Formats: sequence, structure tokens, C-alpha cells
Amino acid sequence: MAMSQSDRSDRTRLSRFWATASGFWRGKSALSSWSLTASLLAIGVAQLTVQYRLNYWNRDFFDALELRNSGRLWTQAVTFVPLACLSVGLSVASVWARMTTQRKWRQWLTGNILDTWLSDGRYRKLELTAGGEYKNAEYRVAIDTRIATDAPVDLTLGFVTSALTAFVFIDVLWTVGGSLSLVVGHTELTVPGYLVVGVVIYTLVFTSAMMTIGRKLSLVIQAENQAEAELIAAANQIRQSGGRAGAADDESDNFQLARNALRQVLARWRQLCWQLMGTTMVSQTDLLFAPVFAWILCAPKYLSGAMSLGELTQASAAFVTLQAAFNWLVDNYGRLSDWRSAANRVASLLFALDEVEASERDEPAVPEQSSQSRLSTFTGERQIAGPAG
Repeated sequence: MAMSQSDRSDRTRLSRFWATASGFWRGKSALSSWSLTASLLAIGVAQLTVQYRLNYWNRDFFDALELRNSGRLWTQAVTFVPLACLSVGLSVASVWARMTTQRKWRQWLTGNILDTWLSDGRYRKLELTAGGEYKNAEYRVAIDTRIATDAPVDLTLGFVTSALTAFVFIDVLWTVGGSLSLVVGHTELTVPGYLVVGVVIYTLVFTSAMMTIGRKLSLVIQAENQAEAELIAAANQIRQSGGRAGAADDESDNFQLARNALRQVLARWRQLCWQLMGTTMVSQTDLLFAPVFAWILCAPKYLSGAMSLGELTQASAAFVTLQAAFNWLVDNYGRLSDWRSAANRVASLLFALDEVEASERDEPAVPEQSSQSRLSTFTGERQIAGPAG
């Protein structure tokens, strides 16, 4: 018996997606894919090195400003120019490497799915199997495959960069901030690395808030994408029925189907709006309060003279950098939910094609067509028959 979509857990669908998608890093495409991956990692490390150096430049510049030392100010101004050029150049290189990886991965995965979908007329057989998981396969191949290959590159690169940034800037923040002594009653308490402790607590608060408020975001995005796909299918049905005999009898039903699909799209969009309002509230509050919270933590040591203006600026910048690294989940929660929705829909199509292939093992073999012939046949039949699902 075919397994319905609701019977499959997210983990099962994501495993099915990766079973196919990870093939980009194997076989003939492995040399290109691994070269791009190594380039992305090397550029990320170089960007982190420049960011680390800029953090210390920040300290030296504001210390010179506090001392009103014009010579040191000009030295720091000259030092800033190559660092800025390196930062901009590496950012441009990162865009090239990231988007090239996304483009080539999408090309590989879409070609793989299309070849399976068109092979031996499987796009026609989907309607007879798969318990409805084939619905609007064209949308899944064109749109969901793009999202499912774009997002993982951005998310993985961001996660690796955040991990490396956290490793480097914990040391910076611990060293610059030092310990803080507090007098509670008649007892003096010393908090070692208090700025690191502060950034951990701050991040935990906002990450917990994001996961609580946005816990349904992935399901809402998936439902909205499905509603959009069904609206497209309903509109296609109206167009296709226009040229058939007796189409007038079906016109009312088709229009009603399209109106119902539109109502579903608008309802899902409203749900998505409420979810994004909540997650935006958390992310924007987090963004605005991070530097202020850092300044408040640094203020006692600065006012006591234990910390210079440059060190306060450096510590504040390191705090925000480290908080942003820890904040990877909060910053990417919406994107992660969008990717899970798209990957699940691609996996549902892959499961459907698996069932078609399984059913073919019990049928007599038919001569295989070339990919170009299959595509030509598919294009011609689509003009007559319309969507296969």
C-alpha cells in the first residue's frame, strides 16, 4: 500500500531529499562541487581573519581618538584602507562562489529529477499512483528545487562561518572584558569572562523566544506553498478545458475550483503574515538591543577607568559579532523553515517517482527514448493534456 504524505515524517522526507541531492558531491560532478566547497570555506576563513584584524583596528583608532593623538589617527586611517579593500573584495568573491555553487547544484538536481520524471512516460503514470503526492510536479521541479538548493548553501556557509567566528571572538571578548567584581552585601563576587557570560544569556533569551513564537512557521510555509501550487493547477485546468468539446458544462465547476483555491491561498497568506510578524518582532528587538546591552555591560569598567574608550568600542563590537554568531538560528529561522518546506515537497515528488519505478518492475519493458525525444514528446502532450499532477 502506498504511504500517504501525512504518514511520512519530516525526517523521512528530508532523508529522501538528501539521498538524491547529495549526489552532487559524488560521481562526475564531485571535482567541481568539492572545488567550489573548498573555495567557499577558504573565502570564509579569509573574511574572518580580516574581521578579526578590524576589531583590533577599532580599538586602536578610538584609543588614538581619546588621546587626541593625530599621528596615531592618521596611521590607523592608512591601515584601514587595505583592510577595507580586502573586506570588499572577499565579499564579492564570496557572492560568486556561493551563487555558482547554487547554480550548479540546482542544474544537477533538476536534471536528475527531470530525467527520472520524463523517463518512460513516468509523468503520465504519477496520476495512477503515489496517493496524490505528485500534485503539480512542474511547480516542484521549477520552484521548490531552486529553493531546496539555494537555501542549504547559504545556511551551511552561515553556520560554519558563525562557528568559526564564535571560536575566535570568545577569546577576544574574554581577554578584553576580563572579569567583573560585584559587591553583594558584605561579599565580593567575581564573574570571570563576564561579557562572554552576558552574550550567552542574551542569545539564549532571544533564541528561546524565536523558537517559541515561530514553532509553526515551517508548517505554515509548507501549507502556503501547497495552496499556491493548487491555485496554479486550477488556473491551468480552466485554460485546458477551453478548447474541448462540452467545455461549457465544466466551466462553472472549474471557476468554483479556482475561487476555492484562491480563498485557500489568501487564508494561508494571512497565517504566514501573523507568523512573520511574530518572528520579525523577535529578530528586530534582538538586533536593536544587542549593542546597547554590550555598552551597558562595559560601562562600569569604563567609568571606573579599568577600560579605555578603544577597549570599550572593541568589546562592544566583539560582543555584537559573537552575539550574531550565536544568533544563527534566530537570524535564519524563516529561511530554514522555507527550505524545509521546499525540500519536503521535492521529496514527496521523489517518493512518488519511487513508487512509479517500483510499479514498472512488474510491467513489460518498453524501448527507452533519448532525453531529447522524451522532452519533445512531453512538450507536445502537455499542449493537449495539460498538467500531469
